[in-house]
Amino acid sequence: MHAAPTAPPLDDRVAAWLGRLRTERACSPRTLEAYGRELAELRRLADGRDWAALTEADVRRWVAAAARAGLAPSSIARRLSAWRGFLDFLAVRGDVPSNPVRGVRAPRRPKRLPKALPPDLALRFVQPVDEADAPSDEAFARSRDQAIVELLYSSGLRLSELTGLDTRYVEAGAGAYRSGGWLTRDEAEVQVLGKGGKRRTVPVGGPALAALDAWLALRAAFVAVTPGADPHALFLSQRGARLSGRAVQRLVKRLGVERGVPSDVHPHVLRHSFASHLLQSSGDLRAVQELLGHASIATTQVYTSLDFQRLAAVYDATHPRARARRRSGESG
Repeated sequence: MHAAPTAPPLDDRVAAWLGRLRTERACSPRTLEAYGRELAELRRLADGRDWAALTEADVRRWVAAAARAGLAPSSIARRLSAWRGFLDFLAVRGDVPSNPVRGVRAPRRPKRLPKALPPDLALRFVQPVDEADAPSDEAFARSRDQAIVELLYSSGLRLSELTGLDTRYVEAGAGAYRSGGWLTRDEAEVQVLGKGGKRRTVPVGGPALAALDAWLALRAAFVAVTPGADPHALFLSQRGARLSGRAVQRLVKRLGVERGVPSDVHPHVLRHSFASHLLQSSGDLRAVQELLGHASIATTQVYTSLDFQRLAAVYDATHPRARARRRSGESG
């Protein structure tokens, strides 16, 4: 009776795969070190056996144990991805008959609900502070910033959509310049270029239009006396360049602090607030999908969960049975 063939050293095959990642994918030393740690866990799972002895049941048992131990779904997914790549490499070499990780998926990550301001805080945020004592040289930034936050909340724009807006549609000759997004003031709407190059039209509310009108007047005077100022961009820095997304994030955060909104406000919070408040008022999920520019209705449906959370909070705060339930829970 012949003895079973001796398996090649496990470390040799790990080293071969990591070497391939280094040369063919130009992975950094830190990335290769992380992959090595993931494969060390796979070696522990093999428990002295050759890689070919690993089964899908082994992998599934590990996933179940890791989930019970509290390992995050993202960490489980990252480890399975490393294992899958390594065992694919061995399968191509003929070292394993099949990849036991191929049919195994990590647990679903918990869906993170988008943050949205309550309506009263959203209104406080977009309400301008008293500017009677403000220095005149701050009028430019104050007017611009007010127009930005009004437009974000009024129309639910993504940050990139907002910064890409021009004052009007521009198409220069010979393809030199063409607007990606623009304000159509007379129709009270903006044309934006969203994800995947999809264009959509979004209405602009009255308060946002008033803030935009005030800003456009200051902008026109500024451009007239500022050499090199961008002639097209709707929102400009004080140097005359198109305002960057990072600058918008900073000003939104600052205004949140100035206006007493007790949360970390960023542009996407205003987009989520727009969607949540519109859905609460209208109940029209399809309309909200169109206004947000979501390709799938499933993406928009997360706001129905937000709306239910709001209703549940109202119930717990006001319904007599809910109050009785809370007292019972507290006494227990």
